[in-house]
Amino acid sequence: MTKLDFALSRRHLLRGASAAGALGAFGPLNSVLAKAPMLGTQAPAFYRFKIGDFEATIATDGGLPLGDPHKNYIGLSPEETDRQLSQNFLPTDNTILEQNALIVNTGDKLILFDTGLGNLHLFGPTTGRLQSSLKAAGIDPKDIDAVVMTHAHVDHLGGNNQDDGTSNFPNAQFYITQADFDFWTDEGKPKEMKTFIDTARKNLIPNRDRLHFIKDGSEVLPGVHAILAPGHTVGHTIFMVNSGKESLCYVGDLAHHPILLLEKPLTEFAYDTDPKMSAKSRVKMLSMLADNKTRMLAYHFAWPGIGHVAKQGDGFRWYPESIVL
Repeated sequence: MTKLDFALSRRHLLRGASAAGALGAFGPLNSVLAKAPMLGTQAPAFYRFKIGDFEATIATDGGLPLGDPHKNYIGLSPEETDRQLSQNFLPTDNTILEQNALIVNTGDKLILFDTGLGNLHLFGPTTGRLQSSLKAAGIDPKDIDAVVMTHAHVDHLGGNNQDDGTSNFPNAQFYITQADFDFWTDEGKPKEMKTFIDTARKNLIPNRDRLHFIKDGSEVLPGVHAILAPGHTVGHTIFMVNSGKESLCYVGDLAHHPILLLEKPLTEFAYDTDPKMSAKSRVKMLSMLADNKTRMLAYHFAWPGIGHVAKQGDGFRWYPESIVL
């Protein structure tokens, strides 16, 4: 036996003795490798970052399963819809949207943009998480100074109030366009819009004495400017948040999907009040953001919904931002 053979044999012998000792100390091998229980939990659903001197937090209201994309994204053939989704490794039978609410702490004001679905489980049980997400992020709803709504759809104001009319944000002022307030609180609308009308009335009218109407181009709050982008609703508005040399555009529902409404941005969306105007607003605003390389946050894009758009062919490409922990 050579010295090398002896060294290798000795090493194997010591390794075997060590393993036997471990088994003697901890019992049979199958108990050492006992199956761990499945936890079924995720990390807290908030993400924090800076916009100049402002502190920003994204908090989720939960995933929103919208259903069959062939019924919701209009103007694309089934084959084209499937191509776009499958090439981006997305399912072709269900589009699941996120709900990324933005909270901005300016140092003087704590501002919440949109409030999710609240207790309305119109799209299933995965929504309505905003209150728990705020708690996980260390934000007390009583400290919110302003609730700014991009528009009056159920998934953007459904969390304003509890079912009994009690405000979830008792010390906040509320902001929305008058066009959306008038449109979505009108009980004379067709009965198929009843859930949307009832939800808007429940979450707007009890707060009427604290409600302020947004004007296009105005500075709604310090560092927050409104830009009217109608079509999805009559008063749909996006918001530019500026601090120092940094900006973030909170685009609300300018686009509901980072592929189906960007690759071919004139595609229409089933939940738009005026689909053609919505598509026109989408192209105009996304072109502005792409040209200026402005960071943006999309309410319904994959978590946490922050990134950039760039022009690509006749449409746009979404570049999500890396999450910095």
